[in-house]
Amino acid sequence: MSNLIEQHGFDEEFENQPVPLSHRRSLTSVAAVWFGFPMIITNAVFGGIIAYNLGFLRALIAISIGNAILLTYVGTLSYIAGNTGRSFALQAERTFGRKGYVITSGFLATVVVGWYAFQTGLAGTTVHESFGWNETATIIGATLLFTAVTFMGIRALSIVGMIAAPMYVILAIVALVTIGADHPLLSVLKYDGAGAGSVMSFGGAVTLVVATFADSGTMTADFTRWSKDGRSAVYATLTAFPFANMIAQLVGMLIVCAGAASAPATSGGDFMSVLTSHGGVLSVIALVFVFVNLGSVCTHCLYNGAVGWGRIAKRRMRTMTIALGLLGGVFAVAGVWHLILNWLNLLGVFVPPIGAVIIVDQLMVRHYSSDEEVPNFRGSAFVAWACGAIVAICVHEIAPWFPEAVAGMLVGGVVYFALSPKSTRVVRQRGEAA
Repeated sequence: MSNLIEQHGFDEEFENQPVPLSHRRSLTSVAAVWFGFPMIITNAVFGGIIAYNLGFLRALIAISIGNAILLTYVGTLSYIAGNTGRSFALQAERTFGRKGYVITSGFLATVVVGWYAFQTGLAGTTVHESFGWNETATIIGATLLFTAVTFMGIRALSIVGMIAAPMYVILAIVALVTIGADHPLLSVLKYDGAGAGSVMSFGGAVTLVVATFADSGTMTADFTRWSKDGRSAVYATLTAFPFANMIAQLVGMLIVCAGAASAPATSGGDFMSVLTSHGGVLSVIALVFVFVNLGSVCTHCLYNGAVGWGRIAKRRMRTMTIALGLLGGVFAVAGVWHLILNWLNLLGVFVPPIGAVIIVDQLMVRHYSSDEEVPNFRGSAFVAWACGAIVAICVHEIAPWFPEAVAGMLVGGVVYFALSPKSTRVVRQRGEAA
């Protein structure tokens, strides 16, 4: 089957085994996959919403902290992936068990398909509102386009990233220059936010930054397993967090803080209307930008889902891409993408502890390259995941000033280590020494 795929011009995607060193890709290629991912309009929206609630300086601090957390979290998972060549599903299998991984991998693979459906629906609505195109027809067209690109595999994601990131930067600069003609951009430092009307805490803002990439960030191994080694995988991650992610969010912050956003509380720093209001060539470029920009995140999420479900269902990534791509398109047409806030709340609570448990297990408890027997279910991993999620929920309700995503990570990791045989040995040795 592998030879058949390559004969038809498609590379093997290694859904069920580590990527061999002979098939690893250059740092530039892997970095392009991650660098182009956060450069999306959605991040400008979220950056603007955070600035609207907190003011410029506090928002900048919150976004910086959130990106530092993502770099540490995603970078560590990437380091493991680069050294082993294992996908997220294969990572999860070693920690949660040969059968237990289906729960965690299936959960995340389903969540990212939800994100794919959301972004595909957003593409239809954006084009409809900006150019008057039929929304349903546009969503169907976007579904077919994004599915076709993802079908081509990791190489296509790298190419999309190389196009999407520079295009975002150029058009963002055009939007800011246009806005600067009527709004004083230098006054953004004085912007204090919504004040008494703010509904977002500082911790909530940090959680929002983490939550936007909690899913694909946890599944980073699907991308960074293609790196030459662990160090290269971390470098590739670094291009996304903090660089690309912060650039995208800062654009939205500047637009809101300059007073140029039409609906800062809900649409944040969305600058599409700035590009389309002038007509002519810029509007045509803006139309292409919508599909390239939102297509970047859609293809990445669909790839995550296809690799994850490919491992679970014992099917090829490309087979699952078609199935999940069309299914997500149906959800987009049905309007399920409007549930974005529910997705974010779900991600912020339940996803980060999964990655924390994997990190502690494969870096502190047992070595990631170990060939020891893996049980069907590792109960301690599920207990730790549950504890992390429960604490995150409690923090959300009782102490909203503290980032719930961080609380979930810390508790999940600590509980797993405490339940591990290594922790027991350390306690026993200390007792004997005393």
